[in-house]
Amino acid sequence: MGFTLATWNINSVRLRAPIVQKLLQEEAPDVLCLQETKSPVDKIPLEEFAAIGYGHMVARGQKGYNGVAILSRLPIKEVASEDFASLGHARHIAGQLENGVTIHNFYVPAGGDVPDREKNEKFGQKLDYLAEMRDWFLKEQPEKSILVGDLNIAPREDDVWDHKKLLKVVSHTPIEVEKLAEVQESGAWVDVTRNDISDGQLYSWWSYRAKDWDAADKGRRLDHVWATKDIAAAGHSSRVLRDARGWEKPSDHAPVFATFDL
Repeated sequence: MGFTLATWNINSVRLRAPIVQKLLQEEAPDVLCLQETKSPVDKIPLEEFAAIGYGHMVARGQKGYNGVAILSRLPIKEVASEDFASLGHARHIAGQLENGVTIHNFYVPAGGDVPDREKNEKFGQKLDYLAEMRDWFLKEQPEKSILVGDLNIAPREDDVWDHKKLLKVVSHTPIEVEKLAEVQESGAWVDVTRNDISDGQLYSWWSYRAKDWDAADKGRRLDHVWATKDIAAAGHSSRVLRDARGWEKPSDHAPVFATFDL
């Protein structure tokens, strides 16, 4: 049985519930992983999503900040939720489908504006968060697992609009790229998106600051879909739904999709 999965930093699930419903109705992924839900779990409008077939959810939330949720039309049970770097933030939730696939949904800290942990506490927290993710997966090697989310790092040169100009910009600095690579190696994760779309510029985020984000096209690929080696070959049909960035009251992120024949 195959299933389609999408990951999307929604930037407030309550404020943007209408476009979550639009995505679910028009694109119909079996599983939708949301980040930056900015809501306590009991305030997420699950009834609205259940009414269109998405009655299953595992989530972690907090008022006004962070938050992760997995909406599913397939039964799913919670299997993990880690507070990496002891930040007290709702940034990770993992659920398992009935076919045994575990889905990890992450919202990695953005890291502030200055790429220096001595001058910017948030950048240090981001590096510490990535280090603890690495150590967690090293301790217990994941199997039959998918990792998705807003990882807040664009690792490849063609994951940003201008590699040289962004080398000193948080999300594309060499130290962040190195730490993300360590996380990927720790679980032998395969970048499913780039496995499918191997060449060319590819973005999932465009700043709100751009007057015309579409024309300027100064994007970054911050949102990722990875899979463990044992199931990575089953992943296909990767895409970024760029049009969603232009919907009414949009998130600054676009959903990223993949289908798995499992």
